[in-house]
Amino acid sequence: MLKGISPLISPDLLATMARMGHGDEIVFADAHFPGETNNKMILRADGLKIADLLEAVLPLFELDAYVDFPLIMMAPVEGDQLDPRVEAAYRERINKTHSHVTNIQTIDRFAFYKRTQSAFAVVMTGETAKYGNIILKKGVTPI
Repeated sequence: MLKGISPLISPDLLATMARMGHGDEIVFADAHFPGETNNKMILRADGLKIADLLEAVLPLFELDAYVDFPLIMMAPVEGDQLDPRVEAAYRERINKTHSHVTNIQTIDRFAFYKRTQSAFAVVMTGETAKYGNIILKKGVTPI
């Protein structure tokens, strides 16, 4: 056990985040996401909600300040509705450490899958909220 690091962060997740470089992306995926189909680096966080993981991870993870959207979520398919509470819960956790990041981009499902294929890793969670997936783009740690 390390001091100051949330117990929600597994040793594998901590090591993965440490290995990521500027511009690398990590996907926090809901329980229904086809992670293994879209990426070879899969980490398991079964039973954990994405909002809780965001709160645990973001104090350790600098978001990319050189892009317009360091956070990306999946847009609903035509005819579907987003539950606004999902993004609100994520935004609440994000604001604790990254309140300067004001916008979350949404992209369509197949663009999200394609983006996942080039991501550094996918964290499969126990999140059951529809369209609960989010991509974080890593930035440069300030001096």
